[in-house]
Amino acid sequence: MKMFVQPKNKLKRRVYNLIGFFFIANLARQEKAVKIFSRPTYGSLRPVVHAQTLKYNMKVRAGKGFTLEELKAAGIAKKLAPTVGISVDHRRKNRSLGGLQSNVQRLKTYKAKLVVSLADLAGDSTPEELANAIQVQGDYMPVAREKVAMELVKVTANMKPFKAYDKIRLERTNKRHAGVRAKRAADAEKEETACFLRH
Repeated sequence: MKMFVQPKNKLKRRVYNLIGFFFIANLARQEKAVKIFSRPTYGSLRPVVHAQTLKYNMKVRAGKGFTLEELKAAGIAKKLAPTVGISVDHRRKNRSLGGLQSNVQRLKTYKAKLVVSLADLAGDSTPEELANAIQVQGDYMPVAREKVAMELVKVTANMKPFKAYDKIRLERTNKRHAGVRAKRAADAEKEETACFLRH
């Protein structure tokens, strides 16, 4: 009996190539880390922004870059920012004071922990700080999503007969028919007034 083994052989080839790929990628990552020491390996610092559209706007995520207004409030020059690992997005606009303040605070925290090795930059570090500098591996200052604390209530005997689904459907129906019912009531009132005037 002859067996069709091509898919199995293909899978073997793919797995072999993937193992090689991950090994090469890991070596390249290590070489890059040595080359860019003492800069972080993860990339530039990014702002905390709210996701787009009504469906996702309660979710916070990392944005493309800090606005010029945020950089100015944090006391960082726009041309200096990319050189010290801060991403800049000149197109983004601040639409809320809370968002602006949180990103300015994020920049100030980063600035306080930053070790600058170039002598010509303002606020450069001491030789001791440079000697003790360690490279940040992985995500630096990740975006923390706050978990909303839910208040748990014990179900009482009065709550048990209440049917939430039925109530939601009833309110939905009431909302949908509100206009028609209001029109009917107005027409009935008009009719009643006309009958009263006739008599």
